[in-house]
Amino acid sequence: MPHTLRLFFALSCAAGSLSPGLATAAPPLAEVTLNETPVTPALRCLAHRPSLNGLPRLAVGRIGDLTGKVDFDTGAKITQGASLFAVSALGYAGVPVVERLDNSVAEIELNYARQKLLSDTPERAGQSGDNFRPILAGQIAGSRYYIVGGITELNYNIRSDGYDAAIGSQALPGAQGQISGRTYVLNVAVDLRLVNTQTQQVVDTVTFQKQVIGVTNDRRLNGGSEDIGLLLQGGNSRQEPLQMAVRELVERSVYHLIAPLWTAADGRACLSEAGLKTVQP
Repeated sequence: MPHTLRLFFALSCAAGSLSPGLATAAPPLAEVTLNETPVTPALRCLAHRPSLNGLPRLAVGRIGDLTGKVDFDTGAKITQGASLFAVSALGYAGVPVVERLDNSVAEIELNYARQKLLSDTPERAGQSGDNFRPILAGQIAGSRYYIVGGITELNYNIRSDGYDAAIGSQALPGAQGQISGRTYVLNVAVDLRLVNTQTQQVVDTVTFQKQVIGVTNDRRLNGGSEDIGLLLQGGNSRQEPLQMAVRELVERSVYHLIAPLWTAADGRACLSEAGLKTVQP
């Protein structure tokens, strides 16, 4: 084995990247946390402020990705789970929700019940002639309103700026330092609407957009002499998760659609308590 490879192997083992024997599970680098956004406290606030007339049942329909932004290798650029974000937002707000996104299990059980094959006490099968779940008129809860819409915009690099700088010394002709930085901005938008289930009247609409900012910084120092070379390089980058931005947009939109179910004053108060602006869409 060449000397360079032997040295690399020894350093890797010393650093713990290569371990003899069976591999063991690595400890987690981060704890599991609640997946909340800055809007979540406002939704939770609504849950503790009862409506004057009680809360009608709501359902969530399709909130699709309508941006058309798809990568051939990695697939859709935007989350396909916005409808689930809306269901979770309604849950935070304490709104009664009926399932309309996935009725497959309900349909299977209803089909079994029609054939008198479904029982809530299956251990009594064959012992009683009425040991089956009856189908009763009106047993499925209906919704008063439902929420639908889509993620309608994803605009890349709507603004960017940056800098590059380099410095050297005549006394040390082989030494040079470089710094650079970049800032770029993209935005994403959603359009949702609240529909009366019985009349199909669009009761309210809302649209929000959010900018997502990314920042990168790089540092580089290189130099040395005829015998020794030196290279130091580092940097950092940060960007708000794009899919989390979509979740926040959906939560904010849901908030403004359901806040009128409470009093207008309560809606403004919950936004203020959460530290959010009370702008109306």
